This record gives sequence, structure tokens and C-alpha cells, in this order.
Amino acid sequence: MPRAHAPDNGRVELRLRPEDKATLTRAASLKRLDLTGYILGNMLPKAEADIAEAERLMLSERDSLRVLALLENPPAAPDRLVRAAKAGFTLP
Repeated sequence: MPRAHAPDNGRVELRLRPEDKATLTRAASLKRLDLTGYILGNMLPKAEADIAEAERLMLSERDSLRVLALLENPPAAPDRLVRAAKAGFTLP
């Protein structure tokens, strides 16, 4: 059963197998970091890269040139679209 929503205090709980926690703790210790610092230092850049990748559309050179050509010389609007615009059609 889901818990009632608590105010966000910045806390995250993570369940790990004991051997995974030991590995992370040892790696953090070797870097002279606490476990939180070690995890954040490694995961925040990955999270930011994942977000950037999801928000950015990469086009090939061919597709980029096609988009630019369409922006400079857009195709004529279909008759159906022109009629809808003249009738004042709006999307819900």
C-alpha cells in the first residue's frame, strides 16, 4: 500500500544488497568521500546527460538541410487546413 505523501526533505532511500553497499562504501572511502558524496558525484552527471539526451533532437546533416529547406520554402497549406482556419476552428 502506498505511503501518504510526505513533504520533500531531499531524502532518498536506497535498498541495496549488503555486498553492493560494501562495494560502494569501499569505493567512496578510497576517494575520501562519504557514500552520499560518492553516489551523487557519479550519478548527477549521468542524470544530467540522460536528461539532455532526451530533450535534444539530433539530426543527420541530410535531415538538417531538409529542415532548413522546408523552413525557407514551406509547402502550401492543405485546403482542409485553410478551411478550418477560416472557420475559426480551434483545438480543444
